[in-house]
Amino acid sequence: MSTLQVPSSVPSASEDCEQLKKAFQGWGTNEDLIISILAHRNAAQRKRIRETYAETYKEDLLKALDKELTSDFERIVMVWTLDPAERDALLANESTKKWTASNQVIMEIACTRSSHELFLVRQAYHARFKRSIEEDVAHHTTGDFRKILVLLVSSYRYEGPEVNLTLAKHEAKILHEKIKDKAYNDEEIVRILTTRSKAQLNATFNHYKDAFGNAINKDLKTDPKNEFLALLRGTVKCLTFPQKYFEKLLRLTINKMGTDEWALTRVVTTRAEVDMQQIKEEYQRRNSVPLDHAISKDTHGDYEAMLLALIGHGKS
Repeated sequence: MSTLQVPSSVPSASEDCEQLKKAFQGWGTNEDLIISILAHRNAAQRKRIRETYAETYKEDLLKALDKELTSDFERIVMVWTLDPAERDALLANESTKKWTASNQVIMEIACTRSSHELFLVRQAYHARFKRSIEEDVAHHTTGDFRKILVLLVSSYRYEGPEVNLTLAKHEAKILHEKIKDKAYNDEEIVRILTTRSKAQLNATFNHYKDAFGNAINKDLKTDPKNEFLALLRGTVKCLTFPQKYFEKLLRLTINKMGTDEWALTRVVTTRAEVDMQQIKEEYQRRNSVPLDHAISKDTHGDYEAMLLALIGHGKS
């Protein structure tokens, strides 16, 4: 469930553009006005605002925002205003540029978007960077990471609910045997995780637990310092229960020494229109603290206000 709060009566795109133009004029930028508009419009409405702004003022709204805003507030407004596929393409490209073995952004995008959404991300990546996302992932990653990440971003999974229980039992056995032998990079593990539908994988993982006693992710925790195992666990979680994955990411992002604003912005902007309500509930259950309280404690100013608006605690 989305946490985006859109007014029951939304002004026209022309009216929103006029107000945004006013926010940029004068001695100081009116950040509150920018938040009151952009943080309360859905993706289709934001796209129409950008189109209308360009038609009316002969300037890209993103360029206008870039000139007026700074720091973390600038980044969250800019990333949020992008079309979702364009946003994912940008985040994926940034991730490849500073890729490390612990950087799971590519996996997040590949595993938590629908097949059609991921296809649109690949198209947006082509258009913006004049290369394929597969090309950049292959260029910037190495070894076992390259093998699985290239396949994840190029996958086009079946989205239906149908499940083959015989296949689930068979592939659960394969996964167990490979994991027991610590053959974590085996082609069969990679094949199953990168090609099967999410419904089929759920059935496979459920049978794995029933037949062998442990959840698959517990058996993938044999070496906490192994970054490839961390990627496999993240892949399993993102494919089957993304809200738990993003809750943990937020917990680590906010609670460590110094907030990781890059990760916090990414999670809030990409999940606000998808499942942020469930992520908030999971965060409250896991930490006994509401997410808005945690964000308010670790952020401030316009950046805090934008975050709170997107998770449903701002002024609408």
